Amino acid sequence: MVAFRTHIRRSALAVMLVLLTAFAVLIHAGLSNLLYRHIDGELFALAQQESTRIEIKTGTLTTLEDDEQQELREAARFTVVLAPTGAAIWKGAAVVVRPALEASLLADVQRGRIVYDTVATLNHDSIRRISLPITRDGTVQYILQTESSLRLVQDTLRLLRLLLAGLAAAMVGAAWFGSRWLARQALTPVDVLTATAEQISVPSLKTRVALDAPYEEFARLAQVFNAMLDRLHKVFEGQRQFIADAAHEMQTPLTVIKGTIEVALHKSRSADDYRDALVTNLGQVERLSTLTRSLLTLAQFAGDRPPVKLVPLALEPLVQNLVQELTVLAEDRKVQLTLETHPVPLVLGDDGRLTQLLINLLDNALAHTPPEGTVTLRLRPENGQMVVEVEDTGPGIAPEHLPHLFERFYRGDPAHDRESGGAGLGLAIVKEIAEAHGGTMHATSTLGKGSIFTLTLPPYNPPTVNSCAS
Repeated sequence: MVAFRTHIRRSALAVMLVLLTAFAVLIHAGLSNLLYRHIDGELFALAQQESTRIEIKTGTLTTLEDDEQQELREAARFTVVLAPTGAAIWKGAAVVVRPALEASLLADVQRGRIVYDTVATLNHDSIRRISLPITRDGTVQYILQTESSLRLVQDTLRLLRLLLAGLAAAMVGAAWFGSRWLARQALTPVDVLTATAEQISVPSLKTRVALDAPYEEFARLAQVFNAMLDRLHKVFEGQRQFIADAAHEMQTPLTVIKGTIEVALHKSRSADDYRDALVTNLGQVERLSTLTRSLLTLAQFAGDRPPVKLVPLALEPLVQNLVQELTVLAEDRKVQLTLETHPVPLVLGDDGRLTQLLINLLDNALAHTPPEGTVTLRLRPENGQMVVEVEDTGPGIAPEHLPHLFERFYRGDPAHDRESGGAGLGLAIVKEIAEAHGGTMHATSTLGKGSIFTLTLPPYNPPTVNSCAS
């Protein structure tokens, strides 16, 4: 695996190479074009000058005296006059035989166009040549050719390539060492975060990153990292407290079971004594079973995917069936259980889990309501939400207990809850189920008058189906 530091340096070097290559190509092409245009301009001016000097007219070149011919050849040393067919009919004194024009270029000249071409010499030098058509009455009479050496252009371009190569080498070297410094500066905050993360463990979750980064992105990364540590610390502390509370809750029934068995084994006892010991242990085992089931339920809701299967659900039949089932229990406790319902839309819910939630609330209300009291279950719509209320006429809950009612293992009345076998997990499970349905739980109470537990659920919004007219 390649280190990110190395990747930064390689990337910087690659970008620099691409930019330098593009720069060198553009500079070389631009200067080459300018130089060739300059040479072509000079050749065109020279060709026009030579054409006026020779004064090409029909029969002139063949009727000149020898002295005039020699003088003209010395004046136009590098000039060649061709017939329209491309055959040479007159040459200057310093003319060297060059390759003939290509057929396509000759055709262009015959049509009256000026043509430039580059010709390689035997000593590997290059020359630039112009072919200028001389016309009369719209017809090409002669073709005048003159040339110029490209050595200066080639030397200039060669020097330019050397300079560009040297500049590129210097820039690549600077980019290599500069990228090293840049990578070190940019990744120093990452090294600090890494070192801090290596020091963090469960006992040291209070450690935080003190990052004095000059870059906004790394400062934000440090803030997010510290916020993550805060959340982890809170979760671990909650788990530690949860495990401690669970162990404490389990310790009491296990101690009772152990003590009962030790007493029963200490000496021989009657069958009734052994039966009493077994009954006592059975009660403690049931208490442990209830606690274990509650812990497993909370563990399931602690995951990313709560154990609920949400489907469109009608609440009114659910609460009616539930009240009917619990009426016998209420009558046994001499408590009146009533139901007040209003038509409400469907909700997206899990029938089993919502039933479990309402049973916990109703059982809790019946347990804390004295004989001749009343427990009322209400269902109504309110502000676009579905509201389910469980109200009792019990002794009420003190204000200092209300904020902690839905915490795990919290008991507002420890003595009463232990007598009833409760472990303080019922309302915590209620809260988890409500939140898994996208809802909320809320409790209000008045001492001496009773308490109200309110479940709020969002309505079910069926997906819209786009229909197309046929």
